[in-house]
Amino acid sequence: GRFVGTMVDGRLGLVTLEDFKRGMAATLAKEAPTLADFRARWVDPPTRRELLDALVSAGYPPQIVRLIDDMTDYDLFDVIAAVGYGLDPKTKEDRALAFRYKQNEWLSRLPAKTRATVLAVADQFKYGGTEDLENLYIFSTPEVAEAGGREALAEGGDPATVIRETKERIFAA
Repeated sequence: GRFVGTMVDGRLGLVTLEDFKRGMAATLAKEAPTLADFRARWVDPPTRRELLDALVSAGYPPQIVRLIDDMTDYDLFDVIAAVGYGLDPKTKEDRALAFRYKQNEWLSRLPAKTRATVLAVADQFKYGGTEDLENLYIFSTPEVAEAGGREALAEGGDPATVIRETKERIFAA
C-alpha cells in the first residue's frame, strides 16, 4: 500500500492513502456538507482559502493526493471533489472544454464581445486552473486582451459578476 505522513493523534505518523482520503473527506464534509456547498465556497477566494486552511490544519493537505495519485493535470477543485464527493475528476483542459459546450446556451445569450472574452478567460483555466482565473494579470494575457478584455466584459454586465458566473459555470461543467 501507499502511506502518507500526517498528524495522527497529535503526532506525526503514517497512514494509508485510503485512510488519508477518508480523513480528508470527513473533514471536508464538516466544512462543506454537499458538493453544492463546496462549489459555492470554491468560487469565492476567501472562503476557498478558509476551506483549504481547514483541510491543511486537520492534517489533510489536498496537494498530497494530487501528487501521489499523479493528478498534476487536475485543478485542486477536482482532486478535492473526487475525494470528498465522488465526483469524476476532469483535467483542467477537459474542464475548460466542457465549459464551452455545456454552457453554450448561456454563452449564446451574452453580447458577442463579452462571449469572446469569457471564452478567452475560461481557456486560461486549462493552463493554471483556478489560480489563473483569479490572476490579477488575466486581462493582460494576449488572448483575453485580443478578445476585448475588461471593457468587453462590461458589455455583458458588471465584469466581476460575469467572471464569478463564469467560474461557477466552469466548476459545474
